[in-house]
Amino acid sequence: MKKKIDLFYLKFILLIGFLLVSSIPAEAQFPLGNNQNNEAESQEIPEDILGRRTPRGTISGFIDAVAGQNYNRASRYLNFPHTITSEEEKERVVLVLQRLFDQKGSILPYYLISDDPTGKTDDDFEPNLEKVGSVSPDDELIEIFLKQHEDETGYPIWLFSAETVEAVSSVSLQNSALVDQIVPGFINKYIWGGVPAGQWIVALLLIGLSYLISFVVISSLIFLLKKLWKRIREEPISGIITAIKLPLKLYVAVWIFVAFTRNLELSIILRQKFSAITIIVGIVAILILLWRLSDFIGKFSQEKMLLRGNPAGVSIVLFLQRAAKIAIVIFGIIFSLGAIGIDVTTGLAALGIGGIALALGAQKTIENFVGSVTLIADRPIRVGDFCRVGEVTGNIEKIGIRSTRIRTLDRTVVTIPNGAFSSDTIENYAHRDRFRFVSVLNFRYETSTDQLRYLLTELRKVLYAHPKVYEDPARIRFIGFGAHSLDLEVFAYLDAKDFNEFLEIREDLMLRMMDVVDQSGTDFAFPSQTIYFGKDQGLSKEKTAEAEAAVENLKKEREMPLPQFTREQIDALKNKSSYPPEGSSTSI
Repeated sequence: MKKKIDLFYLKFILLIGFLLVSSIPAEAQFPLGNNQNNEAESQEIPEDILGRRTPRGTISGFIDAVAGQNYNRASRYLNFPHTITSEEEKERVVLVLQRLFDQKGSILPYYLISDDPTGKTDDDFEPNLEKVGSVSPDDELIEIFLKQHEDETGYPIWLFSAETVEAVSSVSLQNSALVDQIVPGFINKYIWGGVPAGQWIVALLLIGLSYLISFVVISSLIFLLKKLWKRIREEPISGIITAIKLPLKLYVAVWIFVAFTRNLELSIILRQKFSAITIIVGIVAILILLWRLSDFIGKFSQEKMLLRGNPAGVSIVLFLQRAAKIAIVIFGIIFSLGAIGIDVTTGLAALGIGGIALALGAQKTIENFVGSVTLIADRPIRVGDFCRVGEVTGNIEKIGIRSTRIRTLDRTVVTIPNGAFSSDTIENYAHRDRFRFVSVLNFRYETSTDQLRYLLTELRKVLYAHPKVYEDPARIRFIGFGAHSLDLEVFAYLDAKDFNEFLEIREDLMLRMMDVVDQSGTDFAFPSQTIYFGKDQGLSKEKTAEAEAAVENLKKEREMPLPQFTREQIDALKNKSSYPPEGSSTSI
């Protein structure tokens, strides 16, 4: 269920991002790095006084000429058919083209128009053709193309194609712009930047009106969502809504503003001037969205880490959050520079080379960071765990971004880089489910076979009867003849919550085994030679006789538990011993 909810949140965020990117109008698209400068060709081809060597230069020069009302200069950016020869007719065509652009026509933002002398080579048009916009007189679409020609010196220049000029020249315009019909005529007597003052005033008013409409629409939608969907007030949905509220208002306001300027038929000169601003505002809106989402996701993840008892993960989240914000700022600057026509290709190349150099210099740092992410993701250890890493044994005190600190048994602190830590062998004692008890008991060679049988029988009873010993694979076996002893191996798993309790249980078992050894009449062997004197009492004959009698009785009754105990014998012995032993201060 939790995975489905997380998937829903992810889809919700991706949907918002897709709507923001796909809904932007044509005049407010983001820069995608279409600048293709060819320095070798630009050095060989002399500069054109009108700036027509590239498609972008032609459009920019045409707009500037129209803004300065220099229609004769503007006509030099058009390739007129042979039917149009007089200067008056050429200027009329320029005025018609300008009016068509004003009348809900469009020109691509400058950064989307190629600044390469050869134009775009990855579009669907011929190599010498470049689409730069469109107009719609009487609901008839006319696409505006530039075509590459040669000037008087034989060098290439870009001009409005003859087909475009011919289609525009056949259009007759009678109505004035809608905005001019609304604004009082005396205001339009003043011209600023080739645009009547009234249109500047309307544009400024539209900025405020667009944001007001966006504010009302988005606030109303959020209000309705809160009424219809109760979970929107819970985290993390509430945090996501708070993060996207402001950037969504800005983005919708840009969309509304561009729609207003087209439908009110504001001058194409003014719209081209505002195109870069609207794009930058759109970029800022998305950057704010990403910034706020990184803040929310960082805060939400930190709270989850703390609730799960993983404080070391908080430092990783903070590092990733800062890295994301740095990336947001860098890409925001790059896109904004591209939106105002500044070529960022060289800067990106330099940034790439610098990034490679930085990555090589910070190789160890990156390795340690990746190691810390691995430790947080795989979680082979936690703070407080007792473990062994390579040759170091101790308790984990801190898992940082660069290194991990271990408090050793000698109470010293060892700091291990996370890169080396994650690639080394890690043995975590805190995760074991049971403790192993292994011991080899060495008995004197004077011990008889019946005494060994007695020991094997009674020592196994000690294991099977103890409530803290796992039955499987508890065993005691006669494993061989040593240099100075007969050897019995004890192997079992003990049920203990920690190492201290394990030591307590093991101590109790060994004491009980010593009692059995004492009752058997034999004794433990020493790793040394034994010299017997006359006063040596030797082994106890009485206890030896009792042990032998007990074994003989088991043989007669056919109850000898060798080579192993039967299921009935084990069940009869289960939990017969009391633990803690009688007489202990902790016994009940």
